[in-house]
Amino acid sequence: MDKKNICVVGAGNWGKNHIATLIQLGCLGGIVDTNENQLNIFKEKYSYIKTYNNVKDSLEDNYNGYVVATNAQTHYEIASILLENTQHVLVEKPITLNSDDAIKLHELAIDKNVNLMVGHVLLFHPAFQKIKSLLDDGTLGQLQYMYSNRLNLGTIRTEENVFWSFAPHDIALYQYFTNSFPKKITSRGSDVLQDGVHDTTITTFEYPNHVMGHIFVSWLHPFKEHRFVIVGSKGMIRFEDSIEGKPLVLYDKSIDWKDGKPIPRSGSTRHIEYDDNMPLTAELQYFIDHLNGNPITINNSESAIEVIKILELATKSLVEN
Repeated sequence: MDKKNICVVGAGNWGKNHIATLIQLGCLGGIVDTNENQLNIFKEKYSYIKTYNNVKDSLEDNYNGYVVATNAQTHYEIASILLENTQHVLVEKPITLNSDDAIKLHELAIDKNVNLMVGHVLLFHPAFQKIKSLLDDGTLGQLQYMYSNRLNLGTIRTEENVFWSFAPHDIALYQYFTNSFPKKITSRGSDVLQDGVHDTTITTFEYPNHVMGHIFVSWLHPFKEHRFVIVGSKGMIRFEDSIEGKPLVLYDKSIDWKDGKPIPRSGSTRHIEYDDNMPLTAELQYFIDHLNGNPITINNSESAIEVIKILELATKSLVEN
């Protein structure tokens, strides 16, 4: 199979990770960035890679696809240019800053018959892939409840609140596990450090089939905690991404009914092994594998629109309350 040639737009903090991973995959061909000093660093290190100061110049060369890893406020403009020029595009999260723009990009990709993907990288994390398989094969039974805590001290932003900064990953996971859109979203929070920019939020979700969930995010917290829990009718599972070993733990616990009364059932607890593949590598390889035009089913533009709509609905609830 011929090696694909990918151009990365944006060589900043997260763009550097895309660049490094694509080099490992042997698929990096070009880098676009307005920072000439940044480009010179890559020129010296990788002389075979082309560099550009703007995305339009890069279109003069023949790339198979693009990764957009610039600031979120530029995603719509850059992705629009690339899609108009019939390029397959992977845009980092959030795909845009509002659902109207996300829908326009989705429709443009359809019109140009190219793939548009969003970088919700946790959907490619092997632990979450394992959880998905345990849901699909019935090990956990019927999904009943899920929650996520994403807490830390910093990085504190001024242009977006903690929910927009931290929660998109978890929202994407909720959509992935439920395959549905929430019927009701309620969000509460506090803006201690900056008026109107919430530091802490707790958001509850009501999904069809009586599935409930909540997301607790804060950048004003004494310690780091990334915890994800799913409760099913046959078992429960916990993933801790912020402690040593990053354990994925399956609890053989559920509720049985006897004489019309709920009786807790507590069985064994065991650690579940999962692959140690890097999520970003898996995500980029998936994008590369679909540069032939085959439809993208994970992190596609439809799911990206859903995530932005949920962010907007939660923000509306947060502001009104």
